[in-house]
Amino acid sequence: MIDVQSQITLKRIKQKNRTDRVTKSIFMGAGMLSASFIVLIIVIVAIKGLSPFLFIYEGFNSNTGIIELPRVNPFLFVTANQWLDGPLGGSSAYGVGFAIINTLIAVILSIAITLPVAIMTALLIAKIAPKRFAEVLRTVVELLASIPSIVYGVIGLGVVAPIVASIGNLFGYQTAAGLSLLSTVLVLFMMTLPTITAVAETSIRSVKNDIIEGSLALAASPMQTYFKVVLTSAKSGIFAGVILGVGRALGEATAVSMVSGNAFSGVTLNVLDTTSTLTSRMLMGLKETTGIDYDVRFSVALVLMLVIIITNILLKFVMKKVGNLDEN
Repeated sequence: MIDVQSQITLKRIKQKNRTDRVTKSIFMGAGMLSASFIVLIIVIVAIKGLSPFLFIYEGFNSNTGIIELPRVNPFLFVTANQWLDGPLGGSSAYGVGFAIINTLIAVILSIAITLPVAIMTALLIAKIAPKRFAEVLRTVVELLASIPSIVYGVIGLGVVAPIVASIGNLFGYQTAAGLSLLSTVLVLFMMTLPTITAVAETSIRSVKNDIIEGSLALAASPMQTYFKVVLTSAKSGIFAGVILGVGRALGEATAVSMVSGNAFSGVTLNVLDTTSTLTSRMLMGLKETTGIDYDVRFSVALVLMLVIIITNILLKFVMKKVGNLDEN
């Protein structure tokens, strides 16, 4: 009887081990599939993006027919102040230096507006609002995060841009029908707000009640507790939300292209002037699927990827420094 029972137990153990191995293999396959997509995208973008700097393309001239186009100069490409910075076929035919700076300006301004609003909203949902009202607000934030980019672009074009145009007229400034840096910033504000709010709210909600009660017991007011204790304890999560929001803002193309005006040159700090970002340069004017004008869009994508990586590294460095200062 004991031997039979032992055999049944061993059989069940083997079945469980077999099931665990199969499940682990499925998870491993899913992970490898996801990783392969990322690697494939990086390889394609790298190959296509580096081609304009390494190879000579053929172009067409109405007078001489087919001509050879010199390689794009990588240094001029990342520093030039104009998209077509020279005659067709010149080594500096493309440049995104101005677009890099304009992208950073738009993102910094949008995050500067979004961050305080997102933190206040997250604090309201997590700690201040009644439970039912907080649930409604949380649902609204989740819905805002799920809205497609094109919808934000249409709202920006049909609502935000006319408002910006009215503001320009109020100050006697003629805008391009409201297409401007300000419109871009406001659209990015709408798009990044739910992302930062959702992450910040989760982080604030995870702050233990013991910390809050201890602060209140030391005669701190509720508002002092929320701002000086709760937000300080949740700063890591808030920074994580900022990183996600910055990534969303840097990578947005459709909505930004619809409201920025897509200037071909120049860095602008005038919020009522048209501007241009890296993503809008990639999207606008795309007509062919072969040739240098197509491949150079991947070159812009390479620059954008580097900008995102460098920005994330800097933000994480700042987050660690702020954490170390608080610990000291």
